[in-house]
Amino acid sequence: MAFELPDLPYAHDALEGHGMSKETMEYHHDLHHKAYVDNGNKLIAGTEWEGKALEEIVKGTYQKGAVAQNGIFNNASQHWNHCQFWEMMSPRKVAMPSELEARVVDAFGSVDKFKEEFGAAGAGQFGSGWCWLVVDTDGTLKVTKTENGVNPLCFNQTALLGCDVWEHSYYIDFRNKRPAYLTNFLDNLVNWENVAERLSNA
Repeated sequence: MAFELPDLPYAHDALEGHGMSKETMEYHHDLHHKAYVDNGNKLIAGTEWEGKALEEIVKGTYQKGAVAQNGIFNNASQHWNHCQFWEMMSPRKVAMPSELEARVVDAFGSVDKFKEEFGAAGAGQFGSGWCWLVVDTDGTLKVTKTENGVNPLCFNQTALLGCDVWEHSYYIDFRNKRPAYLTNFLDNLVNWENVAERLSNA
């Protein structure tokens, strides 16, 4: 069964008041994400990965190494990454639930320290990639960064929050100010209820 581009969980202009423009969403979702879906479907057709779950394809092709990563992995992983990314944002400002806040404070010392570490990871990712808040294999919360389309699935981690730091995700609205984009993401765009739900399901 071919993968499909999911609809956004909100209108294209729903995040404009929070620093992410309609133009960015049209390019990012309708063109970039759609390209990953379309290219991934073409590459998977007739291979051992056809008909398999997206998560299985991401993990399996990553483990097989560079040859698989050149095509199927890159497109499958970026499809998965973006599906999570849209859900991790909200058109309304969402407060961090108390149970999530307690875990964040326990892991990082304070919410501000977590935001500082997350922002530094995203700003410090050379070139394209992502920064993440994950539940690691030992059950602890950690901030990580990954290059290109690599994601926490590749390391058997659970993604709680991810931020796309490819230039197409922020250049229209923030130009080359990636740290400002990350600060805005954390302060105005994150759906902390979605993050808390992921934590409770981890």
